[in-house]
Amino acid sequence: MSAQTQRTWISFGLEVRNLRLERGWTIRELAYRAGVSPGMVYRVESGAPASTHTAELLAAALSRRVELRLVDPRGRRETRSELSIDPVHSAMGEAEAGQLRRMGLSVGVDEPYQHYQFAGRADVVAWDLGRAALLHIENRTRFPDFQDMAGSYNAKRAYLGTALASRLGIRLWRSEVHVLAVLWSSEVLHALRLRRESFRSLCPDSVDAFHGWWTGDPPRSGVSSSLVVFDPIATGRQRPFVGFEEAMTVRPRHRGYADVAGLLESAPATIGPWP
Repeated sequence: MSAQTQRTWISFGLEVRNLRLERGWTIRELAYRAGVSPGMVYRVESGAPASTHTAELLAAALSRRVELRLVDPRGRRETRSELSIDPVHSAMGEAEAGQLRRMGLSVGVDEPYQHYQFAGRADVVAWDLGRAALLHIENRTRFPDFQDMAGSYNAKRAYLGTALASRLGIRLWRSEVHVLAVLWSSEVLHALRLRRESFRSLCPDSVDAFHGWWTGDPPRSGVSSSLVVFDPIATGRQRPFVGFEEAMTVRPRHRGYADVAGLLESAPATIGPWP
């Protein structure tokens, strides 16, 4: 498979996933509506190639259509698919990538990876080759299906580090930090508090390691998994994130996803450096 074809399927899978989550559907529900297996939906969302017929079935279930074009490679241009992009999810990645780059770190966004037969994408990754340190951020704006989210996050914790180490010429990461970054909204805080022990089991570690990355001082050793409640449009002296324990009592910044999307559309903002 060519690199261009792989990017196309990765983009298609991301947009299928975003549209599914916008509707609050599980993988199983989308599979039922499209007339395909849940495993096929999972593979497509992970960036694996599928037949044109499968792509058409998924698009139709999501009230979209697939367009195929003949492109002259001598004048090839990147174009956006008609499947929509999640603006709040994108804003979270933009804010995180911007801060990490300001700290002089190498950053990848929507980074594809493959470990044997498992393929996927990491929302945001950063690395420091001198310290052999890796940061992985999984962004979530809502939680329509906790088990689906946990499975995706755990797969990346298990396979992403090895795949990126091989790509970047690192034998072994001395430090590996995985972070579940969730939207600082009332609906997300309610989900966290409703299933606090499940989230605590998934992300048991403190936010200290992530704070080190955020301020340009990645940890030199250890593996951790933590949760942060993140505001992609924090401005001025506002803190952009808090850790899990504080999230149990902190006040919401936004009511829900739609409010943040509206603010992004009416008055786009960029996050400032950590105070």
